[in-house]
Amino acid sequence: MATPPDRLAIIVPVLDEAGTLASLKNHLHHWQSRGVEVVVVDGGSSDDGPEQLRHAGFQVVPAPRGRARQMNAGAQATNASRLLFLHADTRLPAGADDQVRAALRPSTGDWGRFDVRIEGHSRMLPVVAWFMNHRSRLTGIATGDQGLFMTRTAFEQVGGFPDQPLMEDVEICKRLKQISAPVCLKHRVTTSGRRWDNRGSWRTIWLMWQLRWAYWRGTPADQLAERYS
Repeated sequence: MATPPDRLAIIVPVLDEAGTLASLKNHLHHWQSRGVEVVVVDGGSSDDGPEQLRHAGFQVVPAPRGRARQMNAGAQATNASRLLFLHADTRLPAGADDQVRAALRPSTGDWGRFDVRIEGHSRMLPVVAWFMNHRSRLTGIATGDQGLFMTRTAFEQVGGFPDQPLMEDVEICKRLKQISAPVCLKHRVTTSGRRWDNRGSWRTIWLMWQLRWAYWRGTPADQLAERYS
């Protein structure tokens, strides 16, 4: 059977997420019910998360550990012409599938991202989200938390996500920008603020700016990943 030309697949990399899967399963079931293909890519979890997801009816693909490798494996596991890469702790807004299809029409764009809202305890999170949304609109560089989406053609043209342990989202955006400017959707995904809550807001903000600056200056992603960990 031929694949519809606007077939959309949501690709979700997971690793040891068993404790937080209830919300993710409900979210992904919603998109399945709307005809969206869902591909979950496990990077070698040590818990029973992958089995939970299989039991819930999702396609679970094994892959080498690493978000970039997992997302590339997910793209290879589907022949959908539209790809949306979703972090396990990020939730899409209502109608996201239709919004992505409209954004990726030949006359509209090749790739894009959503605005983001960060959910957590810190009062700094709305400020962080504001800067993320405006920075990505000014620079054309988005983060994986913003729900990156693209046509398969664009994905393959840039060689997929680069095989690096950090900043894979920044790097693929830099390459995609050579094809076209991103479509910036004002509809907001909601992502978890656990990184900021656990590490401290100011400490995390400062660390991320340091890492981005160092990456822009040419520091290898492997070295940055060690600092991030």
